[in-house]
Amino acid sequence: MTDFPGSPDSAARERDAAESASAFAHPAVAPDRTAAYGDHPDQVVDFYAPRDGRTGAPLVVLLHGGAWRSPYDRAHVSPLADFLARRGFAVANVEYRRGGDDIPRQRGGAEPGAGSTGPVAGRWPETFDDVAAALDAMPALASRELPGADVRRIVVSGHSAGGHLALWAAARHVLPEGSPWRLPAPPSLRGVVALAPIADFATAVGLGVCGGAVTQLLGGEAGSVLGGDAGAVLDGDAGSALGGDAVAVERAAHADPGVLLPTGIATAIVHGVEDIVVPPTVSEAYVDAAARSGETVGLTLLGGVGHFPLIDPSADACAVVAEELAQLAW
Repeated sequence: MTDFPGSPDSAARERDAAESASAFAHPAVAPDRTAAYGDHPDQVVDFYAPRDGRTGAPLVVLLHGGAWRSPYDRAHVSPLADFLARRGFAVANVEYRRGGDDIPRQRGGAEPGAGSTGPVAGRWPETFDDVAAALDAMPALASRELPGADVRRIVVSGHSAGGHLALWAAARHVLPEGSPWRLPAPPSLRGVVALAPIADFATAVGLGVCGGAVTQLLGGEAGSVLGGDAGAVLDGDAGSALGGDAVAVERAAHADPGVLLPTGIATAIVHGVEDIVVPPTVSEAYVDAAARSGETVGLTLLGGVGHFPLIDPSADACAVVAEELAQLAW
């Protein structure tokens, strides 16, 4: 739930709670294979083969959400992975290192800010190290673990914080010079389908999305939910939104999809109009930023849908997600 200005009413909160309960009610689905892309226990990928046994299936690389925080792992999107496998996709469900209670607030061993509670959002730089490493290793891993997958047709998808990581993974070739994650050329992807992504940091920080998770991810002072000037959301000024915090502002240049444009990678976003966790304004800001850079990003807004139906196989919205993936993959 968010604490953004214009807080949702009780009906919206009840809808969100019901949608969340439905999405998380599905039992985890065991993968067909699991492989490591590094030495850390979180550096693993679960693979799901297309259920109809087809060969040459496009590969969906799936990045889970959960505000980059450790209580949420890949298991909660395993029903979505299985749903997509039943639609004829090969699926790689990626785990990565996230923030937790066992680490400081991302800089110099500082103690948590007085106003922050719960697990830290993300690990800097490990979260980004892992996503970069997983994507770099993916063609070889998938070829070995899922011989029926066509690694020439990879679509990256992710939900919420995972949607942010999917957009970021497709933008590594436009990272600032000297970034350890920068690629010399665009990644070999058919495209990106981001689901309710935390796509634009200035807007997300201004709205206090996920209890200041963006500010925590970047190592900013998270004692305040906004971290800075909430009005900066109106002009897309991430520096002002982050309160001018030098560390967070510098890191945002390497992590914010809203400034890593244009990518030249086909990109589609699906977002629920009723989303109170990551409001659709966040995706709209990214689409607008892409347009200013000369790039068109597809945005599908689903009426009567909140944050969680996009990953809920029992919801109609999940079929829309599968269709968006198919349009890029086939």
